Amino acid sequence: MTELESEHSGKIWKKFIRKHLKMLVLFIIATIIAVISAVLIFLWFVGDAQATGLVPGTLNLWTMGYLVTFLLHLLFWEVIFIGIPVLVAIAALYFLWWKKLPTEERHEYRSGHLFGKQSRSRDGGSALTFLVNIGFIIKVYLDGNWNVPLAMWSFDYLVYSYLWVIIWMVIIFGIPLVIGIVWWLHRHMEKTA
Repeated sequence: MTELESEHSGKIWKKFIRKHLKMLVLFIIATIIAVISAVLIFLWFVGDAQATGLVPGTLNLWTMGYLVTFLLHLLFWEVIFIGIPVLVAIAALYFLWWKKLPTEERHEYRSGHLFGKQSRSRDGGSALTFLVNIGFIIKVYLDGNWNVPLAMWSFDYLVYSYLWVIIWMVIIFGIPLVIGIVWWLHRHMEKTA
């Protein structure tokens, strides 16, 4: 089954490239420009953040407050200079090119998984990591270590803080999950009995 899907996907890609090579080349060039621009914005902001005193110049003086402030400001500038223009370009591409393709051709590309299958199970790890890191930031704040330089933290503090966050995540999400599974099993057993 997988070989058949792979073969069909290869045929769809060949057909797409044959019909829309110029658009594919344009998309690749635009992607390369966006990635290079994002790196240049990052490098500009790093230098600017140090020059303006937003963050200390040496890492041993950084605190969690500096780190979060730095990341939020960086995200802002990346969204302004890269995110918004990319979204405008994608919207233009969608309305000026993709919607003008014949309906049958668009349906064939979608059903042939031209742009890949979306895997929801693969994306779950990123969300869990994000939640654990947010929990860690909250724990550092609650512990009163928000403005303590990272160089002053012990390795034990880092490890035990992450461990406590993971334990709390298991408690917060695990208990309702276990209750739901037990309830579902109980209902399923009653129906089959």
